[in-house]
Amino acid sequence: MYLHHPLRILTAFVTIRHHLFQPCFFQGGVGSGVEAAASCSDPIQFSDTFSIRKMNLALRLLPSELTCPTSENIQYANVNFLLFKPSVRVSCFIKKDDVQPSNYDRKNVTISCQLMHSQLEESFKRKKRLQVPLPLQKPDFVRTLLIDNYDSYTYNIYQELSVVNGVPPVVIQNDDWIWEELSHYLYEENAFDNIVISPGPGSPACPQDIGICLQLLHKCWDIPVLGVCLGHQALGYVHGAHIVHAPEPIHGRLSEVEHGGCQLFHGIPSGRNSGFKVVRYHSLVIDSKSLPEVLIPIAWTSSSSTHPFVGPKDHNISNALGTQTDKNVFIDSFSPKAENGTTRSPRVLMGIKHCTRPHYGVQFHPESVATFHGSQIFKNFRDITNEYWLRYRSSQSREKCVHSYAHMQVSSASRHCGDSYRSINSENSKVDHLNKVVNGHRHMVDDNAEMTRLEKFNVANVHHERTDRKCLKLKWRKYTHLASQVGGAKGIFCGLFGREPENTFWLDSSSTEKGRARFSFMGGKGGPLWKQLTFRLSDQSDGCSKGGGYLSMESCQGSTETRFLEEGFFDFLNKELQSYHYDEKDYEGLPFDFHGGYVGYIGYNLKSECGVASNRYKSETPDACFFFVDSLVAVDHKNDNVYILAIHEESSSMTQWLDDAEEKLLNLNGSEIMGSEKQYLHPLTCSSQKAGFAAEKSREQYIEDVKKCLEYIKDGESYELCLTTQMRKPIENLDSLGLYLHLRERNPAPYAAWLNFPKEDLCICCSSPERFLQLDRNNILEAKPIKGTIARGATAEEDEQLKLKLQLSEKDQAENLMIVDLLRNDLGRVCDPGSVHVPHLMDVESYATVHTMVSTIRGKKRSDASAVDCVRAAFPGGSMTGASKLRSMELLDSIESCSRGIYSGCIGFFSYNQTFDLNIVIRTVIIHDGEASIGAGGAIVSLSNPEDEYKEMILKTKAPAKAVIDFE
Repeated sequence: MYLHHPLRILTAFVTIRHHLFQPCFFQGGVGSGVEAAASCSDPIQFSDTFSIRKMNLALRLLPSELTCPTSENIQYANVNFLLFKPSVRVSCFIKKDDVQPSNYDRKNVTISCQLMHSQLEESFKRKKRLQVPLPLQKPDFVRTLLIDNYDSYTYNIYQELSVVNGVPPVVIQNDDWIWEELSHYLYEENAFDNIVISPGPGSPACPQDIGICLQLLHKCWDIPVLGVCLGHQALGYVHGAHIVHAPEPIHGRLSEVEHGGCQLFHGIPSGRNSGFKVVRYHSLVIDSKSLPEVLIPIAWTSSSSTHPFVGPKDHNISNALGTQTDKNVFIDSFSPKAENGTTRSPRVLMGIKHCTRPHYGVQFHPESVATFHGSQIFKNFRDITNEYWLRYRSSQSREKCVHSYAHMQVSSASRHCGDSYRSINSENSKVDHLNKVVNGHRHMVDDNAEMTRLEKFNVANVHHERTDRKCLKLKWRKYTHLASQVGGAKGIFCGLFGREPENTFWLDSSSTEKGRARFSFMGGKGGPLWKQLTFRLSDQSDGCSKGGGYLSMESCQGSTETRFLEEGFFDFLNKELQSYHYDEKDYEGLPFDFHGGYVGYIGYNLKSECGVASNRYKSETPDACFFFVDSLVAVDHKNDNVYILAIHEESSSMTQWLDDAEEKLLNLNGSEIMGSEKQYLHPLTCSSQKAGFAAEKSREQYIEDVKKCLEYIKDGESYELCLTTQMRKPIENLDSLGLYLHLRERNPAPYAAWLNFPKEDLCICCSSPERFLQLDRNNILEAKPIKGTIARGATAEEDEQLKLKLQLSEKDQAENLMIVDLLRNDLGRVCDPGSVHVPHLMDVESYATVHTMVSTIRGKKRSDASAVDCVRAAFPGGSMTGASKLRSMELLDSIESCSRGIYSGCIGFFSYNQTFDLNIVIRTVIIHDGEASIGAGGAIVSLSNPEDEYKEMILKTKAPAKAVIDFE
């Protein structure tokens, strides 16, 4: 499961009256919000389906470490709106030029304020919560409700708060709860001490973007609230401030901030050259001229002053631990003039607070890895919360509920995977367990959480006993310093598998310099456990359900079985991997983590199983293809060693395969290796005489698409959009393996791969330099996104200048930082609180044809998350989508003209012991049905130049396209 949630089963909710009142709509004028909202009182009746759906959500909230699946009927309720929102959403904010008293009312900007309770009912609940204002000792943890506005940085805030507060916050999405449910937790259960409203795409003036947050800000006047970015704008908007375009969109760039000494900024320096530099991701701002008297500005920055981030190499950056220093170098900022030639406002509002309520907002992102003093802001908000409640809550009322929801967790992640382990009996036992936690002491929380993990483990074992558990045994042999004697990985593959390359694979670390990669794995059709899985999404993959798809399984004997997977491929793969039983002693002594299991690819369209409502285009290739590999050869490039491995069930043996492989391996010699390679060598002819690749879109069309992306970014729909296209070329009688060998020579890469699926008429020749995600035997997750690319120079001097240009490029740094923060978020969903960190930020790596900017993100996987959970939490790789991820993928589907297919997906292995290593499918030639295709693109950010983006896209196709044309 992605995340597991210790929420109470609220059986009392059955009796709660769902009195819903007429939504009131009020003009966005200054100071109009509260008065207009208070005037609504006409009741209306919602449909029974809606009421039951929401009530069921509350009834399914379970105690510690169990998944809380939400109704499939409300999965991402607002996603279908996304593709059609932009034209509507443009009127949801006001252009600065239009903010005039005479015409503002005609904009008819509205927000919904559904009043669920009468003033008397609310007054009674608040008095009940805030009685006996006695001074108390400060608690050592704070319970936060974190509202996710479908953003890609929410779980960075989650990680921060987990460390700062002492317990993880509860995460819900902005349309998970109606006001009655939220009010119940806040005022009847006293479940939360404060609320944090996350960033998100769009505008607070659009109800689908902001959900319940406006209601919360209006009605929860007596609970501390911190709004970040979109949450900050919502705080201004709900009190009548105008939301307008910023002087320029700022995404992934740093600004120095000045503040007025508000408690939220206690202990943080202020002003120019003070060291308080923050990361900004926003296209919209609160118009400071429209700020009502109830809101006080507390922080601001210059509208034209931003700084790229350039830090010392290989430093350990972890915002959660507050390890940033002021040693970073900031070069001259990019500050273009206003398009209309007018003078811009000298300052942009970066923070506000309410004059009487404990409500605060910051426009910047304190959770970003590059923000200085970000952790201190969350600590200060924690202290503000504690001091607030010390003035109003008695020790008796505090102790009564302080432990009840210490580890509550509700998240969109539970939507992505069903809880196959749950039963009625286990639910009843969890209710008993929760009662113990409610009435217990602080130390019991951790003890009971551990008990729940054991209970979950036992339930899982019961589930597995009902399925066909496979007990696998591993046998392996090692040959010291053999690799170089038999021609390295290339010689071994050609000698053992090259004569019949059908159904073969090669995870090829063809670029091993500077320790980028160490091991290569290869194999072919093996023993009795070998099989091939081919999965195709159904045509019904839409927003109403997961969609599912058809899985074809071919056995080693050649028989084929096809079945429909209602829950999708990831769910199937997860159950498969968890069905394997093994002994860790079998692979003691092996220096690598792949010991047999699944090898293949996951196509980009499987994003529909990771939160995206649908795919606009159907892939021509299968959406996933894997071999189950029961025998393989591994090459250790560092120590020059070769290993052969075989797995088998306890009742069988693979000794014969090991003997045969050993004999072939030891009999390889120079002449045999040269002979096996010669069949793949073709004389190169002049490529100019051959037909090249045809682009899916012309130069003019691609540039126009870049401009569309820039408009979406300007309107706050996305921070970054990774736009792609396809190049295609008909081919005849192409030697696919020869092409791959030629490509790996011309463009070696640490995460290269060869896959051959003959029944699908499909070969993949991949020279990817980018790791998507790795999970090792120590449960350490690692991502290495690439963002920022520049061509190599013709001379050593020019090459070094180009490398430095990339390193100091504010645009490329912004691209990279946005994806780093996105990957931190994705890992934060499945990693232990406080464990996600960035050991390498914006390093420049050099390859045969390009320099690239690479960062490394790591975290410790939670014990209750499976390998597939980790992949599903981060798929597709953020470097191929942009941020916010869900909204960006929806927008890209509306812009791009065909399916990405395998491109933008991932290739690699899932070992039977639940380790994995997957790349990002880039710099790759897909050979399918008589055609070679290459995908390419780039990240579009606010600083992008359309012409330059087109040139970068062409640059990325250069190496694979030239390899095809030269070899053909």
